[in-house]
Amino acid sequence: MTVDDDLWSAIGDPTRRRMLDLLLIDGQGTATTLSQQLPVTRQAVAKHLNVLDRVGLVQSTPSGREKRYHVDEAQLARAVAQLNSVGTAWDARLQRIKRIAEAIQRKQGEQ
Repeated sequence: MTVDDDLWSAIGDPTRRRMLDLLLIDGQGTATTLSQQLPVTRQAVAKHLNVLDRVGLVQSTPSGREKRYHVDEAQLARAVAQLNSVGTAWDARLQRIKRIAEAIQRKQGEQ
């Protein structure tokens, strides 16, 4: 599975992860409602939402003077699948490193 760097860059920010959590809990939100629950300004929230929107993690619909955002669950599932794939690959790498280190220790013990 190919890793989407833009997607992971967007998710890498703790404020954006918290925003995703809030949207998942509440089902939807605006920059104003999210800023009331976060230690950042409404303008900062709007910028973070634009990043999440650009990578497809959220979708928006006009609601008066604001946009209502909700999590795109298909894109979130894609992100989770990528994370699982990366985790599996790193687990395999770490197992190889462990086997190499154990082989080196055995050789040193024989000498």
